[in-house]
Amino acid sequence: MSARGIAALAAAVAPPLLSARRATAAPTAAPQTVWSCPARPPLPYTLHANSATVRSKVISKPTAVWVFYESQKFMLRKTAKGGGWVHITDNNMGKTGWASGRCVYRDVRMCLD
Repeated sequence: MSARGIAALAAAVAPPLLSARRATAAPTAAPQTVWSCPARPPLPYTLHANSATVRSKVISKPTAVWVFYESQKFMLRKTAKGGGWVHITDNNMGKTGWASGRCVYRDVRMCLD
């Protein structure tokens, strides 16, 4: 291609490139979580698996205290930082231990106005 052909090609491409929007690296504000159903309390924590191993400590290696099944009722005591583990008490046996936050979590209520 000759020098004239390259110049003509550059002239044809330059205006669209110059008028295109530039990407910005400015962060956008994170959306705020607003509870839209003040009359309805949050849903309770439930087991979202067939079973979960309840452990004595907040790591995956300690001894299993018991295996928790979805038909069992439990009470949530507290959650570890980051929500990775939840401390639960079995309502029937009275045993306590830590279960994975991937299996035990709260459902999200949808409110339609």
